[in-house]
Amino acid sequence: MKPAVKQSLLLFLLLVYPSALAAQEAPLTLERAVTLALERNERAAIADTTVEAAEARVSRARSAFFPRVDIAGNWRNDYADTTDRQLATAASLTQPIFDARVFPLFRQARFAREAVRFGAGESKRLLGYDAAAVFLTTLSFEQVLLAAERRRDFARTSLDDVRARFEAGLVSSNDVTRAELELATAVRGVAQAAGDVQASRVELENLLKADVGPLARPSALLDAAAEPPATDVPAAQQRRGDIAAERAEVEALRAFADEPRARFLPSVGFNAQTRNINDGPIADRTNDAFFAFNFSWPVFDAGVRRAERLEREALVRGAELELEASLRGVDRELQSAAVQLSTEQAALREATAAVRAARKNAEETTILYREGLASALELADATQRLFEAEVAEATATYRMALAYLSLREASGVAAVGER
Repeated sequence: MKPAVKQSLLLFLLLVYPSALAAQEAPLTLERAVTLALERNERAAIADTTVEAAEARVSRARSAFFPRVDIAGNWRNDYADTTDRQLATAASLTQPIFDARVFPLFRQARFAREAVRFGAGESKRLLGYDAAAVFLTTLSFEQVLLAAERRRDFARTSLDDVRARFEAGLVSSNDVTRAELELATAVRGVAQAAGDVQASRVELENLLKADVGPLARPSALLDAAAEPPATDVPAAQQRRGDIAAERAEVEALRAFADEPRARFLPSVGFNAQTRNINDGPIADRTNDAFFAFNFSWPVFDAGVRRAERLEREALVRGAELELEASLRGVDRELQSAAVQLSTEQAALREATAAVRAARKNAEETTILYREGLASALELADATQRLFEAEVAEATATYRMALAYLSLREASGVAAVGER
């Protein structure tokens, strides 16, 4: 290979390979996780199939306005007399001219389709929130693992220090035993935290249907979660897909309740038919054709119309009451989510203050222990308190983020993006 070609190839690898490697190791963001869930998870595809089925039902309801054409044929050949043959064909056309029942049934199908559309959109929205919740939970477990690893490293360093002091005759063997116990406890905590991280990652990968590498800290979401909660109940009631689906279902039931009244109106249809029969020789044909207008008026049906109308109107009233309860439920969900978010914000502030105090206490106790002014028990207790404070802070941070997600979910907005 020529030197110039080698240099060009080397330059290409130096420029392209690092960028490709960096792209492969790029942390998974919260926005990307939600997008993957909506693109790959079966729940999103199932929601789309329900919409397709609803569209098909609307097409079936619409077919009542269009004509129907049927063609039939029959060939008969006598086995004993091969000259006795018959070919018969018939074609018929049926066209409804007016049928009042078709209109409310068609409206019902369209409102039912809208309800399914809103329901499918809501299912996808909730899928995004599920992905975001598992993402944040995994990050929370990872922060706990980091705290456990820091505790383990500190316990390991403390054990080495205690052993050196014991060999120098500055401390008793009980201090060594206490340091060994602290290290064993810290190692066990790391193992438990690592197991929680692995289990949460399995759940996240199953939800996203993708391998998950490092996770990016959702700084924008955490900053937004730290702001005072705001609630807008009317706007949330208008945005929520489940509420819109219930409204459409109520309208569909109302249209269905109008159908019995439409039965009292007369219906008119058009029917045309032609028949062609060849009996014996092919030239011996008999043609028959006719057309007719059909008129039907069910004046009295023994009370069936009235009974079905009353039943369907009762269903409408029940659906309206359920919608009213759901609207009040949106208000309750928003208020509860706002209270929970405020509580988690206060808990995070206290947890942050506790971490500062615990870290200062651990540093001071370490200095006192090295000067012989504190016992090993006090040092282990300071280390334990620091670990617990760091875990509490990490947990409070992501509990606040989850509470913010609950507020967004109740508000009817997407898991990521719009505010």
